[in-house]
Amino acid sequence: MSFLVGSVSGALVAGGVYYGFSSMISSRAQQHSADLHRLSERLVNASSDIPAPLPASARIPQRPFVSMLQNSWNSQVEALFRRTRDLDQQVVDWAHKTLYGGEAGRSKPE
Repeated sequence: MSFLVGSVSGALVAGGVYYGFSSMISSRAQQHSADLHRLSERLVNASSDIPAPLPASARIPQRPFVSMLQNSWNSQVEALFRRTRDLDQQVVDWAHKTLYGGEAGRSKPE
């Protein structure tokens, strides 16, 4: 008889532990599901909830003086490189005239 009572009481304890863990896991799973649903709705409706940052073009400060200086610098550097290219072409033409005589056979690349 004690074997039967021990087995039944063990089964009862095991069933109680199983039921406790099962109900805890089930309630936590339902809570996680509800939390995920709420978070996904927030993500879908984020444009109305969270204000978007300004676009990058609006965040760049407009500095007309610096822009004018940069444009002036760029045009001076461009003129320097053009003069260097023209001088190089003149040296090539002079060397061609000196070595081969007469006019240079090729035209300037533009």
